[in-house]
Amino acid sequence: MSYVRMATHPAIFDRPLAYRDAARNVEALLAIPSCRVIAEEEGFWDVYGEVTKDVPTKGNLVPDAHLAALLSQHGVVKLYTHDRDFKKFSFLHVHDPLI
Repeated sequence: MSYVRMATHPAIFDRPLAYRDAARNVEALLAIPSCRVIAEEEGFWDVYGEVTKDVPTKGNLVPDAHLAALLSQHGVVKLYTHDRDFKKFSFLHVHDPLI
């Protein structure tokens, strides 16, 4: 959902994608056999609390904290993103693909 949010956002892109185009991109990604969707599982709220205990989490950081907690719950520690906010979560090794 974050991809769709960003890809269709006119403040992010001069020519954002139409919703249907962004949705088709997601569908193509999900069709790849090695693509794995992660979701909240039992105990997620405890993981969220652990991930955010040392990070003042409010406003725009809440969705990033949610994603960080999902990553933590599923054992993901390496993240490629241009979003510097993820560096606030000490368990993540953040790599900027645009640098």
